[in-house]
Amino acid sequence: MMSVLQRVREARVEVDGEVVGRIGPGLLVLLCAERGDTDAEADRLLAKLLKLRVFTDDAGKMNRSVQDVGGGLLVVSQFTLAADTSGGNRPSFTQAAAPNEGRRLYDLFVARARALHPVVETGRFAADMQVHLVNDGPVTIPLRMAPTDGLLLK
Repeated sequence: MMSVLQRVREARVEVDGEVVGRIGPGLLVLLCAERGDTDAEADRLLAKLLKLRVFTDDAGKMNRSVQDVGGGLLVVSQFTLAADTSGGNRPSFTQAAAPNEGRRLYDLFVARARALHPVVETGRFAADMQVHLVNDGPVTIPLRMAPTDGLLLK
């Protein structure tokens, strides 16, 4: 499972002109399930991003997590993160999870995030979305959890 995290001052997702998710300061999480991903990868990715110290402390160092600062999470499904461009100019998305499995893992990730974090908003799975954000820093960090990564959700 992979994601791109963007530290934001604010972010929102619109579908057909309607705002379906909005946060103030926090993390925009672009999330992609890949073939072979399991619930364990979703749990490890969530644990990592909740504890990742990408917010500044009083000394100006990135030393606080989204949980430490009480920031929001805006979780947006994005299968295009699995793009393979090695074979030419048209990306292949064969490494992305099949739509049903991708939706299941996305829904699982969101449900577990909501159980552990007070502010979790979402986009709409498989919709044509417009994502608006004010990137803070900018801080943009890719995260990927493979089956052998050892971080456990607690």
